[in-house]
Amino acid sequence: MTDFLVRLFIKNYQDVENHAVREQYGKFAGIVGIATNVLLFCIKILAGIAFHSVAIVADAVNNLSDSASSVVTLVGFKLSAKPADKEHPYGHARIEYISGLIVSLVILLLGFQLAQSSLEKILHPEDSEISLLAVVVLVVSVLLKLWQFVFYRTIGRRIASTTLEATAADSRNDVFSTIAILAGMAVTKLTGYNLDGWMGMVVAILIVIGGVHLIMETSNPLLGSAPTEELVQSIYEKILSYDGVLGLHDLTVHNYGPGRCFASVHCEVPAEQDILVSHDIIDNIERDFLRDMNIHLVIHLDPVVTDDARTTKLKEQVMHLLEELSEQISMHDFRVVWGTTHTNVIFDVCVPFDFQWSDSELIQRISQGISRLDPTYFTVLTVDHDYVPHLAKK
Repeated sequence: MTDFLVRLFIKNYQDVENHAVREQYGKFAGIVGIATNVLLFCIKILAGIAFHSVAIVADAVNNLSDSASSVVTLVGFKLSAKPADKEHPYGHARIEYISGLIVSLVILLLGFQLAQSSLEKILHPEDSEISLLAVVVLVVSVLLKLWQFVFYRTIGRRIASTTLEATAADSRNDVFSTIAILAGMAVTKLTGYNLDGWMGMVVAILIVIGGVHLIMETSNPLLGSAPTEELVQSIYEKILSYDGVLGLHDLTVHNYGPGRCFASVHCEVPAEQDILVSHDIIDNIERDFLRDMNIHLVIHLDPVVTDDARTTKLKEQVMHLLEELSEQISMHDFRVVWGTTHTNVIFDVCVPFDFQWSDSELIQRISQGISRLDPTYFTVLTVDHDYVPHLAKK
């Protein structure tokens, strides 16, 4: 059903990397969400009022909030597709995250309001009618919400939209909340004990939990979340596949919204290699990343001495020392300035943010270890921290 609608209403639907096509997907999902949720709200609010059920009314208001969410999603996709300008050189794609955050806050507020009204019903219960029509309305709601869940999840994964995937999760929660209302109606029918207020409270709690979850989902990209291990691993593997690249380090990845990825990295190349050849390799890598992965990559070139046996031997000794201290330590930019009275051993190490030792303590331990190799060695060390998942660098 979803694929049929996509093929029917979205032009060039297979070209999901195209920003215009992605915008079409977002608009289409927003329009479908508005239409289906408004329909459910109208049906449920009439049923809830007719049968004096606060639980059904709560569920109807939840659907109304979903409609508002769809409106915000629709506007968000429209604004996020605006091209970069002087004030926003990285584009406007993060507006999609902001729209998701607004939706999350609205959902959370509605959840608290519904909890308040349900508490009133628990403290001051009123008889509610249970009819076949009310049951049919709720069953239809479950089926439509299940379809919404599949619809949003399919499109969200296809265009890598955290907003739509979060909306899919919200639709799934709506299914559970409506089933809870049906269960409460069944218990009331069988036992005579009125659970309407309690079921309304269950719905409200689910809405609040969903709102908190959505706030966390949408705020992480705005705060600057780490890239996925899969993305980092693919970047490492692709760069290391080029001849003339010995290694890489100091990778940073900045996400300015879906399809707006900027990254920088230091690539190690042989120091004895012609600088023009190395520069040409770097230029090719940057162009290939933009074409193949839609990543704006900036590479800093680091020359590494590979034809000095004495330096190579000392480097291996230092690497062995670091492995003994911790497997979480990686080294780069190793170079040696040999002297008659002392020798400067210069390099950087990279550790996770939650590393067991402070930077000063780590420098002290490494310096002491290198001094044991030779008292004339003087360590010049800089400690960096991982901005990408450490596991991906294996």
